[in-house]
Amino acid sequence: MSKLTSIIPEGATRLTVVGAPGVAERKPSWLKRQVPLAGPNYRDLKDTMRTLDLHTVCEEAGCPNIHECWEDRDATVLIGGSDCTRRCGFCEIATGKPLEYDTDEPRRVAEAVEKMGLNFAVVTGVARDDLPDGAAWLYAETCRQIKARLPHCGVELLVDDFRGAETPLRMVLDAKPEVLAHNLETPRRLFRHVRPGFRYDRSLELLDRARRWSNSATKSNLILGMGETEDEVVEAMRDLREAGCMLLTVNQYLQPTHKHLALQRYVEPAEFDRYAKLGLQMGFSHVEAGPLVRSSYRAGRQAEKAGVWQRPAAAQAQSVGA
Repeated sequence: MSKLTSIIPEGATRLTVVGAPGVAERKPSWLKRQVPLAGPNYRDLKDTMRTLDLHTVCEEAGCPNIHECWEDRDATVLIGGSDCTRRCGFCEIATGKPLEYDTDEPRRVAEAVEKMGLNFAVVTGVARDDLPDGAAWLYAETCRQIKARLPHCGVELLVDDFRGAETPLRMVLDAKPEVLAHNLETPRRLFRHVRPGFRYDRSLELLDRARRWSNSATKSNLILGMGETEDEVVEAMRDLREAGCMLLTVNQYLQPTHKHLALQRYVEPAEFDRYAKLGLQMGFSHVEAGPLVRSSYRAGRQAEKAGVWQRPAAAQAQSVGA
C-alpha cells in the first residue's frame, strides 16, 4: 500500500487522507437500496421529534437505515445540541461552538421515548468539550429519566472519551445503562488523521474502565473504506477485545461531501462476513458487520446477545414458563 499523506483541499474544513488508489464514483450493487416511501410510523416519529424540539443522529448523520429503523419504532436520539466541538473527518454532524446547554432535554427525550413506545433506546450526543463534565450529567440524567418513565426500557449510551477524565465516565455509568458504547472507528495507523480530537489508546482505556467499573455491556464500532488494510482491521478488533469490548459493529464509510475524508475503497460483503465470523471466534458476544450497518443498528438485539437486557415480551414469557 502506498504511503498515506494528508492534505487539506481547497474549500475543505476536514482533513482528507489521500494516496491510496481512487474508487469509481458509482456505488457497487450491494450498496444500492430502494428507499421506501415514508410509512405511518416514520412520519409519526418525525413529528414527535419536531414537536419536542429534539435531534436524532439518524437525521444528522444521514443514516441509510432511517426508514427501516423508524418504521420499526427504533431511533437514536442526539443530545447536547446539533454542533459538535470536535471534527472527525468522516462525520456529517456540524462542527461548531455550541450556543446553549439545555438541562430540560433529558425530560423531553424520555417523553419522546415514551410517546414512541420504544423498548430499547439509544442515546448519543455531540462532543461538548466546552462543558466541565463533557455533558456527562446530560447522558446520565437522560438515562435516569427514560427508566423512570419506562422501567422496562433498555438504554444504550454512546459517549465520547471525556478527554480521558474518570469522573464523567463514572457519572454516566452510575445511571446504569444496559450498554455503554464508545466508537473506536478506525485502526491505529489512521487514527490521528480520521479522529484528530481523540486518542486511540484513550478510547480503549475508556472501554476497559467501563468494563471494570460497571455491569454494562461495552460496545464499539469500526468504519471501513478510509485507507485501512484487512490486517489492521483485525488488529483493531483484537485491541477492542483485550479492552473487554463485548459488542462490535463494522460498516462501510460513505463520503458525505467532498469536504470530508476521501473514500479509499468499497468493502465487499465477503470481507464483512469474515469479520463477523472472526469476531465471534475472538469472543465478542455479537458482531453486526455489513456495508449499511451503523453502530445503533439493531441495538436492542445486540444487548440481548450480550445478556444485559430482555425484551418485555420475552421476559414475561420466561416468567410464565418458570
